Amino acid sequence: MTTLKRTPGPAARSAFRLGMLTAGVVGLATLGAGYLSGALTAAMALYALFALFPIYLVVAASALSVWLGYDKDVTDLRPVYR
Repeated sequence: MTTLKRTPGPAARSAFRLGMLTAGVVGLATLGAGYLSGALTAAMALYALFALFPIYLVVAASALSVWLGYDKDVTDLRPVYR
């Protein structure tokens, strides 16, 4: 039995954009709250901002893309002919 392939539509695109915006704001707010509360020093906050925050955004984008149906698998590959 074959499975139906459905491509994500405009609602998924909007949900992805909103999810990434929310993830960015929550991540920056968490860094700011940690710095303001004294849990993070300035050096640790800058390290988290420039080294760890981009990794956090990639993980968030990966999770959102799988959840919203943007993930690809082997069945999406087509042979290439010259």
